[in-house]
Amino acid sequence: MRNILIVAAGVVAVAAIAAGVYFGTRPSSNGPTPVAAASPEAAALLAVQPGDHVLGKPEAPIAVVEYASFTCPHCAHFNTQILPKLKEKWFDTGKVKLVYRDFPLDDAALKAAQLLECAGNERYFALVDFVFASQPKWAATADPAAAIEDLTKLLRVAGMSESFIKDCLANEKVANTVLNKQRIGQQLGVDSTPTLFINGQQFKGARSVEELDAVFSRLAQ
Repeated sequence: MRNILIVAAGVVAVAAIAAGVYFGTRPSSNGPTPVAAASPEAAALLAVQPGDHVLGKPEAPIAVVEYASFTCPHCAHFNTQILPKLKEKWFDTGKVKLVYRDFPLDDAALKAAQLLECAGNERYFALVDFVFASQPKWAATADPAAAIEDLTKLLRVAGMSESFIKDCLANEKVANTVLNKQRIGQQLGVDSTPTLFINGQQFKGARSVEELDAVFSRLAQ
């Protein structure tokens, strides 16, 4: 589980990113006040928002809202090792849906999230799987510029054109879309990744297949 300094959404945040400012590891004192997970305010924030990406049937009664960063190893483990083992039983049967929201830990994670936003809904989760599975090939370096260069090389092989990548990374509207999801996470009290909300209950850090299966089974009764 990794901690992060919340980045305020909006023009200031985009300007900071453009200047190469890295996200830190301590919570900002200037961010929105977190809301209790059981509150009506939290329920509204956890409901599917415009622009959210949903895996599974939208009407599924159990909702998992995942906050993750593409440079977080624990997030990669969850998405490549844990989630696939739950998919057939819970997601493919219409019992559980996953709402994936970006919570970038650094500039490389932000730019990775931008590129996937630009790719659109149809390819979104296939690319999420691809980016997390290839994380050791591009996110191991401490230099975010080198990391995103390595990632874009992989994405070009996967079918993204050079011009598409360049235009997407220069798009402030897309960057703000990602940062707005992070801001909503901050309001919910997210300060590390991965963080899951399962029907409103918050789970931080690594979770096993058995633990999540038990939670889903209890909620499905």
